[in-house]
Amino acid sequence: MGPNHALAAEESNAPGEDPIAREIVRKADEIRFPRSGFQVDIRIESKNGENQQDSRTYRVLSKGSEDSVVLTMEPASERGQALLMKGRDLWVFLPSVSQPVRLSLAQRLTGQVANGDLARANFSGDYVPRILRTEDYDGEKSQVLELKAADRGVTYAKVIYWVREKDGRPQKAEFYSLSGRLLKTCRYEDYKRMAGTSRPTRLVMEDALKKGEISVLSYSEMAEKDLPDKLFTKEYLKKLQ
Repeated sequence: MGPNHALAAEESNAPGEDPIAREIVRKADEIRFPRSGFQVDIRIESKNGENQQDSRTYRVLSKGSEDSVVLTMEPASERGQALLMKGRDLWVFLPSVSQPVRLSLAQRLTGQVANGDLARANFSGDYVPRILRTEDYDGEKSQVLELKAADRGVTYAKVIYWVREKDGRPQKAEFYSLSGRLLKTCRYEDYKRMAGTSRPTRLVMEDALKKGEISVLSYSEMAEKDLPDKLFTKEYLKKLQ
């Protein structure tokens, strides 16, 4: 066996690494969001088991898969709040507090939505994927993948992910805790053309533990934008307060 063959064999046996699974997840990421800089408005309507409802709107500005800012647009009483994500580091800026406060990606933002669900949607960078099986989902052949957290700093310990085989569209995800408990499910629905391609514009997140607790995320006004690097700095966001 020549050195190149030995190297190839060594790479293919890297623990937990499946290049085919990695490519499926990467393509699904690109269907959800543009790779370049973009802006999108997200309305989140949540209800609990007692039918109490809550509605919030956020504007997400993102550059690549590592930098993003989440601005609270509604309710008006919380305008001026902002999240800044740099890599897997996350801070919240509050008008009443002079210094930004460090947060975790897994902390709840609103309803069933964690900070990381809006601030960081980089499955291919945050998880090590492998293909579990192929099965029918909603009448279509789908590949079911297991995504294990690359380290402790990501939003979920494990994700089971359904991706439609014919076009790579994400269909459903199940999110699990470190102990292996199912926390919530997410369905990717209502595909429409936004920012150059067909993308899911409605996400339905449902609590796996508390029946009837649901958040519906509606995406609109998505546009690719050339965003300046200075936007994604603590100094710049402090000036906005």
